[in-house]
Amino acid sequence: MVSRSCMNFLDLASGNLLEIPHTPRSIPRVMTVPGIISDLDGYGPYGSNDEDSEIASSICRERKIIVANMLPLQAKKDPGTAKWCFSWDEDSLFLQLKDGFSPETEVIYVGSLKADIDATDQEEVSQKLLEDFNCVPTFLPQDLQRKFYLGFCKQQLWPLFHYMLPMCPDHGDRFDRNLWQAYVSANKIFADKVMEIISPDEDYVWIHDYHLMLLPTFLRKGYNRVKLGFFLHSPFPSSEIYRTLPVRDEILRGLLNCDLIGFQTFDYARHFLSCCSRMLGLDYESKRGHIGLDYFGRTVYIKILPVGIHVCRLESVMNLPYTSAKVKEIQEQFSGKKVILGIDDMDIFKGISLKLLAMEQLLQQHPDLQGKVVLVQIVNPARGSGKDVQEAKRETYLIAKRINDVYGSHEYEPVILIDRPVPRYEKTAYYAVAECCIVNAVRDGMNLVPYKYIVCRQGTPYMDKAMGITSDSPRTSMLVVSEFVGCSPSLSGAIRVNPWDIDAVADALNLAITMRESEKQLRHEKHYRYVSTHDVAYWARSFMQDLERACQDHYNKRCWGIGFGLGFRVVSLSPSFRKLCIEHIVSAYKRTNRRAIFLDYDGTVVPQTSIVKSPSAEVISVLKTLCNDQNNTVFIVSGRGKNSLSEWLDPCERLGIAAEHGYFMRYNKTSDWETNPVTDNDLDWKNIVEPIMRSYTEATDGSSIEVKESALVWHHQDADPDFGSCQAKELLDHLENVLANEPAVVKRGQHIVEVKPQGISKGSVAEKVLLDMVNHGKPPDFVLCIGDDKSDEDMFGSILSTVSDPTLPVAPEIFACTVGQKPSKAKYYLDDAVDVVKLLQGLATASCPKPKHTEQVLLSFESAI
Repeated sequence: MVSRSCMNFLDLASGNLLEIPHTPRSIPRVMTVPGIISDLDGYGPYGSNDEDSEIASSICRERKIIVANMLPLQAKKDPGTAKWCFSWDEDSLFLQLKDGFSPETEVIYVGSLKADIDATDQEEVSQKLLEDFNCVPTFLPQDLQRKFYLGFCKQQLWPLFHYMLPMCPDHGDRFDRNLWQAYVSANKIFADKVMEIISPDEDYVWIHDYHLMLLPTFLRKGYNRVKLGFFLHSPFPSSEIYRTLPVRDEILRGLLNCDLIGFQTFDYARHFLSCCSRMLGLDYESKRGHIGLDYFGRTVYIKILPVGIHVCRLESVMNLPYTSAKVKEIQEQFSGKKVILGIDDMDIFKGISLKLLAMEQLLQQHPDLQGKVVLVQIVNPARGSGKDVQEAKRETYLIAKRINDVYGSHEYEPVILIDRPVPRYEKTAYYAVAECCIVNAVRDGMNLVPYKYIVCRQGTPYMDKAMGITSDSPRTSMLVVSEFVGCSPSLSGAIRVNPWDIDAVADALNLAITMRESEKQLRHEKHYRYVSTHDVAYWARSFMQDLERACQDHYNKRCWGIGFGLGFRVVSLSPSFRKLCIEHIVSAYKRTNRRAIFLDYDGTVVPQTSIVKSPSAEVISVLKTLCNDQNNTVFIVSGRGKNSLSEWLDPCERLGIAAEHGYFMRYNKTSDWETNPVTDNDLDWKNIVEPIMRSYTEATDGSSIEVKESALVWHHQDADPDFGSCQAKELLDHLENVLANEPAVVKRGQHIVEVKPQGISKGSVAEKVLLDMVNHGKPPDFVLCIGDDKSDEDMFGSILSTVSDPTLPVAPEIFACTVGQKPSKAKYYLDDAVDVVKLLQGLATASCPKPKHTEQVLLSFESAI
């Protein structure tokens, strides 16, 4: 019998890679159409209405679904019964993080097994794991697993995230579309498994590491309001490195479908934010200490928190008899010598060969240390494969042999390589004995070796007895840590080094083993305070608290899924926010007689991306028709200058124009331009602003100044995104300081910094026009306002406040409409400028009804027929 997972993969193989399959069980309370989900809704994602499921979901415990590439289990096949036996992997971080949750929390794990289970046994194993361990295995076929993990993850993502580019075929593997397809397929199978067990209203899903960066997209597509967190355990590269990935946008959008994204360090988070800015045009801001990205109305929060270790688990290993025996053996073996310890995976990023070169330099520069210092390098099995790993291993052995040949003797080996599986108790014993621990990786995520070393050096009473020291004796430890390792920022007492600088690393090792005991003690105490308080439980608890905070507004907004395939994302907006229907507004238009229409220019009647900024003949025609209707007052309200607008809109004789955000106004082509009286023509501040803007322009390649009669605008759209944004913030602060006593305001918009007179805004234009209509005895009964940017929000707000005046005889019908689905004061939206023109054409048609004689001819013709 083919397992459920295998059948799902057959669906993928058929080419239907990006559609979420139906789950085999009904899931309660899932949104199927835009709207607010009631607590009483009982409909599943595919139309089921199972009351028993709803009742069960209401009484179940709080659940956390932990999704990782591998389950925290150990698998072993009984040779006698041929049955699989499973046990918890007590050293797994994913198992240990449960300590950060309350005892009432039910934790479910989704991931693969570290064993190849026959297809005939998969259903039985799945049932056993779910019942006994609350684990849901994802059985990937061998070929898919190989292409997914050893292929795309280890040969492409892993090197790239560690700053290694495939510059030539002999140095890294080039992007392979087949491996990428395997990555997509594997992530979809993981999504299928999560969707089998999730209750999206109640459960929180926490996804781990770079293996599953597309999983959020699949889950968000299935359940728009799913509560998703993601934590990246590896580094995240700078934008210059990441942007070389051909599928960069798909992966970024996958992560942005989460509610909270966690990183080990600020550097990694900063790189991610820079990628979002440069490649997707997204800006971020800090809100009360939390970094947030606005992504189609959803706020995606960024969390920076290093992973911790399970201190109690490590202490329990220290108390094992095996550990005590091994400690005594090591002490006897290295009696009279100082032990420097390194524990690393065998890969090209751990810097093992650089560490050995530093050891060689240490012995060469300090002959007195020969015979007195030993580097014990434990090599963990490589997680990946390929020529890079083999080359790193060969180089390591060659350097170690050279050092031992030159500086060693029959009784003394300066470098001891332990290249075999080393049990936990043996590593713990080496930690406890070592005078110094060195982590010399050239690029690494959250390397926990320094934390484990610190805890083992703190010891336990049982360990103290084995080492022959008293419980009140001072504790010391020394760390030499690469500045390119994720744990480096949290270890302020460590000696930080550039691993590529062999001399500096050798000097650091010498300093570490010759430092005064009192200073070693102070450094150790500082580190132990941090490691013991920021353990794995603290990390998990803190992350989950922020995830709950990030999801608290999920049901206060309406959601729409948009985009296809891996470009899918959810738009989350106010419940009252909806698309403006042409039939609806035309109906209101026809039954009203005093209409005010306000239209922005760029991005509204003319596409923002259009190179030609003059209006099309179609736009001119529709504006002329609307203006010629005696019941209409039509205004173009723009930030552009009056000369450009006058020239472009010259055919529309009865069109009102407000230029430079309302500094200049005229009601029709024949009327004179009016200057806003609020400013009193005091523009002396321009003499202060222009030299400052000019200096920033000279210093910022790609920036420019736009000079208006009433305002000055600094543009940085064509500048480097990060530098331009940084310069804009600095310019904003600079101008606010120098203009503190001037009648001008400084505002920052999308890629601009603008200085304009106080009291000038598009909102004041709308207010003036509406009040003029009221004062002339023609209060409006229909108001339409359409705009696309922040300055138009002033119009929306002004209209709403002006028409709510109780002196108006009848409240008009208001249609405030923004262009694009995004948070706005407007109640309606249209997708783009094309939609705006279509809407205006509908209104123009209603202004030009068919002539009566034409209607009579048609009636006569119909009668004759």
